[in-house]
Amino acid sequence: MPFSFELLKTDRSGARLGRMHTPHGVIDTPAFMPVGTAGTVKGLTQQALEELGVQILLGNTYHFYLRPGHEVIRGLGGLHKFMAWPRAILTDSGGYQVFSLADLRKVTDEGVKFRSHLDGSEHFLTPESALEIQTALGSDIMMVLDECIEHPASHERAEKAAARTLDWAKRARRALAAKGASNGGSQALFGIVQGGTYAGLRRASARDIVALDFDGYAVGGLAVGEPHALTCEMTEVVAPLLPADKPRYLMGVGKPEDIADYVMRGIDMMDCVLPTRSARHGCLFTSAGRVLIRNARHANDPRPVDEACSCAVCGRYSRAYLRHLFIANEILGAVLASHHNVHFYLDLMRRIRQSIEFGDLVGFSSELKSRLVAGPC
Repeated sequence: MPFSFELLKTDRSGARLGRMHTPHGVIDTPAFMPVGTAGTVKGLTQQALEELGVQILLGNTYHFYLRPGHEVIRGLGGLHKFMAWPRAILTDSGGYQVFSLADLRKVTDEGVKFRSHLDGSEHFLTPESALEIQTALGSDIMMVLDECIEHPASHERAEKAAARTLDWAKRARRALAAKGASNGGSQALFGIVQGGTYAGLRRASARDIVALDFDGYAVGGLAVGEPHALTCEMTEVVAPLLPADKPRYLMGVGKPEDIADYVMRGIDMMDCVLPTRSARHGCLFTSAGRVLIRNARHANDPRPVDEACSCAVCGRYSRAYLRHLFIANEILGAVLASHHNVHFYLDLMRRIRQSIEFGDLVGFSSELKSRLVAGPC
């Protein structure tokens, strides 16, 4: 089945209800993608993810390329077979990980030379090779290589990165055309809008990337340390310039209390490591705010983490037991916390979709913010 997107409804806030069709299943949007960096969502089996209702995962091209190698994965039948995951997968280009290496990489117009964080070996990533790696992986959605920059960055720096991102997007487009449709047309390719925190650069980048006619579009280079209000502002600048009949992906977000803000700005897809990373540190998301399970006040608490939650963890285990697991450094603590947090995010997205269907996302978002406690875990 080729990739396609159908827009089902847009509510008065600008939020969109949609559906993506991929060779490995349908994804209801707005969607949150749990991050499976190296072929695993940390702490959860694929069976558990299926039972939780995950429709799409994010995998990381950089990590697959370094270990075990994309040719190894190709030889084993592709990423879906390799990791025994029957549903959809989006792979990023590896650009963000490469650019986060700082002293271990050098960026030129041709591509990025970098040293592996594993053994120091030298590698060269180009728009063409990023596409080839993802083709070998066989992901349902591939991302073009872009230049992600730090925050804050000067106008000159952001302008240069946006221009380079555009050039790389053109090269990826040409490479795809030269080899024919990836895997028989089953793999979609998304372009990425850059431009830092400068509205003019964002608008220009969006117009240029859209002109290349990708299957979907991402807003990149945000969630890198800028305030939430600025993330929303840049998203609001870009989203109206993207085609209404194609999915919109805001990369690397977000906190539960912020997600509806992005959806109301026309975003269809998001990803973030926060659910499982927070879980491993004993931070659980609930309908009443964050619970830091290591705190002594939970030592004798027989209640579930969230009495309003329908997940298997809240249906079986007490706060006291979960605290005990973390204090005793038992692996099960992180596993159960991860299960709960992923469920929380997926249930939040379900409620957001329901609110869009009923035309009341603004009201739901206001009520949600009043319950959730903002701030780091």
